[in-house]
Amino acid sequence: MSISLQWQDWLGLFGQYLLLSLLSISGAITTVPDMHRYLVDRHGWLTDAQFSSSVAIAQAAPGPNVLFVALMGWNVGINAGGGVGAGPQAWALGLFGLAVTMIGIMLPSTTLTYLATRWGHRNRERRGVRAFKQGMAPVVVGLLVATGWVLSTGTHGGDAPAWHLWLLTGVAALIVWRTRIHLLWLLGAGALLGAGGFV
Repeated sequence: MSISLQWQDWLGLFGQYLLLSLLSISGAITTVPDMHRYLVDRHGWLTDAQFSSSVAIAQAAPGPNVLFVALMGWNVGINAGGGVGAGPQAWALGLFGLAVTMIGIMLPSTTLTYLATRWGHRNRERRGVRAFKQGMAPVVVGLLVATGWVLSTGTHGGDAPAWHLWLLTGVAALIVWRTRIHLLWLLGAGALLGAGGFV
């Protein structure tokens, strides 16, 4: 995939990630639906497959949860440079895209978290602070459900995910809720189902 980005596009991408950083309650993964809207639906800078692969690869890799943002920036840069085989310029734009998205997603949230955590720790006994913490739980759950929806629909095309994915999700949730099986076993089972072409 080859795209053309001007400096205004790079600036817009940086600004979008600055804004998403402030929305990333409970981690950057909760902003995946808006990233998809911006990168895939609105601008066409990434394909659905590139988008979903960026999230899947980063989630499977050891390290911070936010690595998928770096892969998205990398893919945008590589696409802007003409693809992986386009040579050093494409690789340089990939690194530039990586830096744009990572600095954009990390700078505001890191600064705000540092300042808010210091204030919240000093005022942890206030009723408003405790209420805020309890009220954020449903917001985080809603954002995670939206993320799951975008990831499940993006790889199959169409408006709704296949019924077998919902069944698999329900079974996995039931196993997590009712048993003490380690999550790595479920991830391994999911990998085997994916390798076998079942999901």
